[in-house]
Amino acid sequence: MDAIKAKFVRDVKPGEIIVVSKKGLQSIQAARPTPKLDIFEFVYFSRPDSKLLGKSVNEVRRQFGRYLAMEHKIKADIVIPVPDSAIPAALGYAQQSGIPFDHGLVKNRYIHRTFIRPVEKLRNMDVELKLNPIPEVFRGKRVILVDDSIVRGTTSKKIVTLVRKAGAKEVHFLVSSPPLRYPDFYGIDTPFQSELIATKFDAEGIAKQIGADSVCFLSYEKTIKATGIPEKKLCTSCFSGKYPIPIGERGREIK
Repeated sequence: MDAIKAKFVRDVKPGEIIVVSKKGLQSIQAARPTPKLDIFEFVYFSRPDSKLLGKSVNEVRRQFGRYLAMEHKIKADIVIPVPDSAIPAALGYAQQSGIPFDHGLVKNRYIHRTFIRPVEKLRNMDVELKLNPIPEVFRGKRVILVDDSIVRGTTSKKIVTLVRKAGAKEVHFLVSSPPLRYPDFYGIDTPFQSELIATKFDAEGIAKQIGADSVCFLSYEKTIKATGIPEKKLCTSCFSGKYPIPIGERGREIK
C-alpha cells in the first residue's frame, strides 16, 4: 500500500467489519475475535515488505535465519539463499554465523511459484527454467543453501543437483521453518500428506533423497519465537497438525 501513497491508519481487527459510506467510516464488531494467522505467511507467502499483526515479515524471516544459525552450526565457506523468500533468512544466518553471504542462484522473474504447480512434470520444468547457478560462486566451496521450506522435495533435489554441477564441494540444505508434515485445507493447493517428504523421512533421510550432505530444519519453538506473536494467535497446522477450524471428512486423510 505504500507504493500508492496510502496512509496507514490501523489494522482491521479480527471479527471486525468496516463500513465505508458518505458518512465516513463505521466499525462493527461482527464476531468474537479468535485470530489464527497462518504462520506460512511469515515463512513463504507474504511479501517481505508486508507487516502482519504489526510485525515486519522481512525482520521475522531474518530472525528465522539467526535462530537457524544458533541451532545448526555448520563449517562452510558461503551462505546462498534460494530466491526470493529465503533471502532474509540467509542474511540472518550469515550475520549470526559470520559465514559470508552471496547470491549464487539467478532467478527467472517469469516463472510461477513451483511448489503449487499441480503436475510434477511442470514443476520439474519450472525449476530448470526458474534458477540458474553462477559457477564462480560455487566452485570448490562448502555451500550452505538456505530455503524457506521443503514440500515434496522435488524442487530441493533439482537445486542441489544444479549447485553440485556448478562445482560445489559440499551442499548443506538448511530450512528456515520446521518440517512440513501436514497439508493445508483452507484454500491453498498443497499436496496430499503422503506426498510430503517430511512425513516419510527424517532430516538424514531427506538429505539422501535430495542429494545433500545434510539437511537441517529450524525448530518449531524458535519459529514461533521469531514471529514475536503468541502461538495461540497463529495457525500452525502445516507443522503441528492442529487445525483451528474443523476439516470434516478430510481428517480421515491425516496421520
